Amino acid sequence: MSHPHYHAKSSAKRFGGIPSDYQAIHDWFDQTKAHIPDVRHRAILHSSFGIFLCEQVFGTVIVRKSDGREVPVRTIAEQHVQEDMGFIPTPAQWFRTMHMEPWMGRGAKALSREVERTEDSPEEVKA
Repeated sequence: MSHPHYHAKSSAKRFGGIPSDYQAIHDWFDQTKAHIPDVRHRAILHSSFGIFLCEQVFGTVIVRKSDGREVPVRTIAEQHVQEDMGFIPTPAQWFRTMHMEPWMGRGAKALSREVERTEDSPEEVKA
């Protein structure tokens, strides 16, 4: 699948209701396309982490507006990821081939030095 609309139609077919009952969840998963307009956008939310984050955002269940029935959010989220990926990857699987770059840790080094200096002599800290 490539568009949230088709995921929503698939959810309606699988879980009942109508596509608009599910559209917000599928839009949420694919929001990263706005910033990475190719399949790499999936590395951000299409994982076990994204599924549990989706549940934190939308709650444990949604209540379908079309008929008032409850559907577990995690089940809908798992469906989305499985339709796009064929399985549910972990963040570790996504990041396994990511190369570490110097900019990824630069700020942390400076912060730790600043905090240590502040703890030793607080009067030397400049605003």
